[in-house]
Parts: sequence; C-alpha cells; structure tokens
Amino acid sequence: MKDLLIRNGIVIDPAVERSAGDQPRDLLIRDGRVAALDAHLALPDPAAGEVIDAGGLIVAPGLIDLHVHLREPGFEYKETIESGARAAVAGGFTSICCMPNTRPVNDNSSITSFILAQGRAAGRANIFPIGAITAGSKGEQLAEIGEMRQAGIVAISDDGRPVPDSGIMRRALEYASDFGLPVVDHCEDCCGTTGWAMHEGQYSALMGLKGLPGAAEDLHVARDLILAEMTGAHIHIAHISTGRSVEMVRAARRRGVRVTCEVTPHHFTLTDGDLYRSGYDTNFKMAPPLRTEEDRQAILEGIVDGTIDAIATDHAPHHQNEKMVEFDQAPNGIIGLETAVPLALDRLVHRGLITLPRLIEMLSTAPARIFNLADRGTLQVGAIADVTLIDPQRTQKVDLSTSFSRSRNSPFDGWELKGAVVRTIVGGRVVFG
Repeated sequence: MKDLLIRNGIVIDPAVERSAGDQPRDLLIRDGRVAALDAHLALPDPAAGEVIDAGGLIVAPGLIDLHVHLREPGFEYKETIESGARAAVAGGFTSICCMPNTRPVNDNSSITSFILAQGRAAGRANIFPIGAITAGSKGEQLAEIGEMRQAGIVAISDDGRPVPDSGIMRRALEYASDFGLPVVDHCEDCCGTTGWAMHEGQYSALMGLKGLPGAAEDLHVARDLILAEMTGAHIHIAHISTGRSVEMVRAARRRGVRVTCEVTPHHFTLTDGDLYRSGYDTNFKMAPPLRTEEDRQAILEGIVDGTIDAIATDHAPHHQNEKMVEFDQAPNGIIGLETAVPLALDRLVHRGLITLPRLIEMLSTAPARIFNLADRGTLQVGAIADVTLIDPQRTQKVDLSTSFSRSRNSPFDGWELKGAVVRTIVGGRVVFG
C-alpha cells in the first residue's frame, strides 16, 4: 500500500480536543494507520506515495453510523451490502453498523459471518453487524448472543420489533453486559395503538390518520432506564424522538445510569407539521414518526447540552413501488447516508447551534466509544486510517437520482444545503472522491 499524505487541512479530532481553530496540519498515513500528524510533513519516498491537498477542508476521523439497514440477506431489491457501503462512503461514513432485521434475521453466527464476508467483498466502508436480541426477533427467547459476539457483532437489538417482555429484556442486558455489548432498543410501547401511520396530535386528526403518541416511546425508554440502572448494563436508545425521552435520559445520566442515545437528521430537521404540508408524501413516513415542533426543539437542546451522544441515519431503503401506495399502507423509513452530513452542517453548525468539533464528535468519536470500536473515531498516531474530508462551505443540492443506494425514499430531494463530503478514506485507501 502506498503512503498517503493529506496536506494543509484543518484537523478536528475530538478525542484529543483539537478544535477548528488549529493551524493547518499534515496527516501521514502508512500501512493503513496514522503514522504522523504535524505541520510540514513530507513523504519519505515521493515516488511511492500520494499527496492530497486538503486546503480549506476539515480533516476528521472517519464518520461512523450506528444505525443502518442494509437489507441483505433477503431484501436485496431494496439494498445490498455493496450498494449500502457505496452510499455510506459517498456520505463520508467509513464504518456502518447494520441492524439484524434481514431475512433470515441475524440471530446466529452464520448470518453474522455472511454479512462480514459480504462487507469485505464490497471493499468500501467497514461493516459492523448488530445481532438480534431474541431468536428471530420474536421476543420469546434470547438469540445466540455469545456465538454472534465471537463471530463479530458489536451490539444487539431487535430494532423495529422492540422486546415487549421486561424479564427477557433484563436477561438480555445482563447477558450482553458479560460480553461487553451495548443493547440497542427501538423504544415503542404500542399503548394499545396498532396500525398507526404518524404521530398522534392535531395533524393526525386533520389528516384522518391513526396516530402513535409520544408516550409510546416514553414508556419504553422509562422501562429500559430502570432495567439498565438495576443491572448496571449499557442501554443505547435508538433514534430518540420525544422531549420527554430526552429529559429522562438526561436525568438518568445524572444518576449514573449507563445510557447513551442517538438522534436522526430527520428528527432534528422535520416535524409532523412538515408531513401535513407534504400532502401525504410517504417519504415523510418513518418510525418513530416525525414529532411536534416542541419535541424537535427539545432534541436540539439535547444535542447542544450533550444529552444526545450521536447522530445516526437509520438509513432504511424501500423500493419506490412500496412507497407509492396509500400513506397508511406504506412502510416506514427513509434513506439517509448521503444526506446526513450536509443536513447536520446546514441545520446545526451553520445556524450556530453547535461547533464543528461537536458535530465530528457526534458523527465519529462518540459512536466509536458507544460501540467500543477500537482505534477508530480518532486521528491519533497508530489509529486506523479512516478519514473523512469535509468542505463546510460547499453548497450542494440533494439529487436522489445520483444516489448510490438502490432506493430513493427521502423527503430531502431538491433541498439546497451548505456543507459537503469531499473525500472518504478507509484504512488508508481512498474509496470516494
């Protein structure tokens, strides 16, 4: 492998508290790892290396997405591991953690090994599988967590089919803790509501659609926090969406509960009012549903004060035919790997809510810490050379027709956003840009 010198970039590494105000530095990569970080570096052998001029660009540790649906095996018409990995690196993500709701469900070491092999064959982003909590994600008995851990999972989750039995959830937390695995929960207690299509509130009434109240999430978050406090295990709340849940996480953390949480770009950007104004556009349908403006403001407060640890896309591809049906019949979810960074830069950084270092922390350093991804989320000497180059000033228009995903389900088509990923490097190798 050739040496790679990234020259004259603004290095932001929250792991060592480097800020955007630092002077330009050079980053030398050798044999897939960071070899040196300083001013005025040179290639030992210019004939056997490559130089990238990063003038005016942010040089960040490779971005990590904790919550992606790659659909393979079983739903390759929506997405494959290869197409999802291409979309990931185009969006600046060097590592993605994929949910187990495939067919068959990733509840055993054979499926885990298959996913890892497909990821290696794709040769783009690093693929980290998340195993199921229960066999078949049916909520009845624990999956083969130890065997999956040995095969390579980094967390466990039943994702869109949250574990309803508190006893099983307790055992999952205790068992996962023995293996050093976080338990990721999609918090949704149905509150007697099935067949919902959006958030329950004034707009669901106006649209004549069955709604899911915010309390459905809050009840499940409260249960998980109690169980995490009881067991001492690490609970990770997926795609948090309500103000009350944010406050409960904030209070639990003050008590010392081992809890982390993530938020999606669509939940800090859109509301149920935007869905109402879309005129039943199914690209605004997701789980958890878009909430109220009050919830969105509470999420922004959680991002600013650090209650919310990470930004994750919940990239959920669906074929266009599946979305081109009546709103209440359409599947939940949108793609997000290629729009996450521009949305976060445009709506969080450029509006003065958070700094660039805080954004990089939420997209890289914190995710690496949450899922225990060693030697990632930092640019310290010796770390794996996963690097993302970002131009925070470049304006771009979202064009879904150019997406690398197999699906096109997104409400952001045509949006003009300030901030763009320029180049993505995985293990010292340029894979995008």
